Amino acid sequence: MKEDIRKRWKRSAMVLDGAMGTMLYAKGVFVNACFDELNVSRPDLVRSIHDEYIAAGAEAIETNTFGANPIRLRGYGQAEKTVEINLAGVRLAREAAGEDAWVLGSVGPCLRTGQVWRDEARDEVHDAFSRQLQALAEGGVDAVVLETFSHPEELLLAAGIAADLEMPVLASVTVGADGCSALGLPAANLVRIMEECPDIDVVGLNCGIGPAPLFDIVTEVLPLAQKPFLVMPNAGMPREVDGRLIYMTSPEYFTRYARRFVQQGIRVIGGCCGTTPEHIRVAAKAIRSLSGVKRHLEIRAATPEMNPDVTPVPPEQKSRFARRLLAGHKVSSVELTPPRSCDLSTFLEAGRICHERGIDAVNIPDGPRASSRISPTIAAIELLRRVGIEPILHYCCRDRNLIGMQSDLLGGYAAGIRNFLIVTGDPPKLGDYPDATGVFDVDSIGLVQVAANLNRGVDIGGSPIAPATGLFIGVGANPVAVSIDTEIERLVRKVQAGAEFIITQPVFDPDQLLRFMDRARNEGADLPVVAGIWPLVSYRNAEFMRNEVPGVVIPDAVMERMAACRSKDEAISTGIEIAREIRFRIEDRVAGYQVSAPFGKVDIASEVLA
Repeated sequence: MKEDIRKRWKRSAMVLDGAMGTMLYAKGVFVNACFDELNVSRPDLVRSIHDEYIAAGAEAIETNTFGANPIRLRGYGQAEKTVEINLAGVRLAREAAGEDAWVLGSVGPCLRTGQVWRDEARDEVHDAFSRQLQALAEGGVDAVVLETFSHPEELLLAAGIAADLEMPVLASVTVGADGCSALGLPAANLVRIMEECPDIDVVGLNCGIGPAPLFDIVTEVLPLAQKPFLVMPNAGMPREVDGRLIYMTSPEYFTRYARRFVQQGIRVIGGCCGTTPEHIRVAAKAIRSLSGVKRHLEIRAATPEMNPDVTPVPPEQKSRFARRLLAGHKVSSVELTPPRSCDLSTFLEAGRICHERGIDAVNIPDGPRASSRISPTIAAIELLRRVGIEPILHYCCRDRNLIGMQSDLLGGYAAGIRNFLIVTGDPPKLGDYPDATGVFDVDSIGLVQVAANLNRGVDIGGSPIAPATGLFIGVGANPVAVSIDTEIERLVRKVQAGAEFIITQPVFDPDQLLRFMDRARNEGADLPVVAGIWPLVSYRNAEFMRNEVPGVVIPDAVMERMAACRSKDEAISTGIEIAREIRFRIEDRVAGYQVSAPFGKVDIASEVLA
């Protein structure tokens, strides 16, 4: 059974579908046709478009009923079919959505763009919305989207009717590039009106303009909203090409802004005019990387009574890295990514350089961004055996079931690996193998509990084992997460499960890190923090990090400094300078640094730590 839709969009960003009219037009339907009536006369065509959006990754699809109210249908001689058209629209969307996706009833305004509201028309408009919304409710939609409205009185009227029918309401207005509606009302005023209406669950902006100008407007008005916020931009502005209206914004450009919207805190995002299943496919893949995964198995904490013969290894005795960290020494690690091939020579040489330069540990990612590389466990074992430097092995929950994960933890420990950084892992759809299956029996919280239980001499079945392990358990944290509340809550749960140190995502705004650390400490997550630092090597590298790497936020000021570089060497020097500035700004608050070696360049990482 799907979770309640109100809980879903509060949990993380929900991906809607894109344009219906654009797709119908692209498939040969004339612009002067009644698109809503196609639910009855050409149901296979409408259903096929819904199917395309579901296949693209939309979590919720809108019914093809935007103009299916009696006032709009009257112009096509179809007013008497209002109920039939809406019921057919819900049925087609429901068939495509199946058991996993939500169906939202699309309701557009009765008034035309720029038309002035007249109080004497209230009864007629009320009747029109009532007939349409009652049909959508009868059909069984999960919620209603009131979209592309300009006049607040009309919007509030429709919202009240929908709420009386006990349907969740997403309400969205349209503004131009100037931030005002067709009637001259500023977006801020419209957002306040929607925010104050008790009948509206989600407030938002859609249509009218493309993602870039809409992003600027959303940035201004989002602080006014306490309710979840919806955004559905157009795919830019259309151009006429050989008699057809073509939207020129690419899926990649649309997705760049979709990610930025989500990082702002947007909870519902889809596409309006000009967007296609390909826009949604690329955007959904990116947005999914910022969202949660499936429900996990419950791992219960072991108690001393479950294996009374075991004395846990004291944290400071677990590894050299643990001893130095807990003794208050400023620890250092360099992140080296395992190779894609079976040749470890370059990786080991980079590790040897780190060891010679006094770096405490090498941090080894586990399939970063859902990529397939040589086993990080094997890489860690070889690094320890042949170079002598301690690894900090990332271990993610994506690729193995619970039995396999316990085996790996025990096997890694038996081979000498002591430091583990436990992470949930990027979903497969983020990487090069989108059709691969993510396992996720547990998330990082659950796996931390597994590791902590092993340290108490208890396995996943609750049976005693001897000897107990002495895993030094680290966890990740993102100081600029989309929802800081959720990030802090999860970090506290990791600490309660048995985490012993924290490594953060790359930090580009030191003040945000310090605020995050203050709040984490106040709420019970007071562990040593090793700050992630990434020395940028070019403006292109900065753009990629900002737009493509989950959990990374790079301030505009940093982007501007990288953009001002006029040569490769200048860009590298500037990146190192920025990284060192961040390091010095936080050095009296953190326990150490994890510095990434961009493209395996250990010299750059060393300069940051010098």
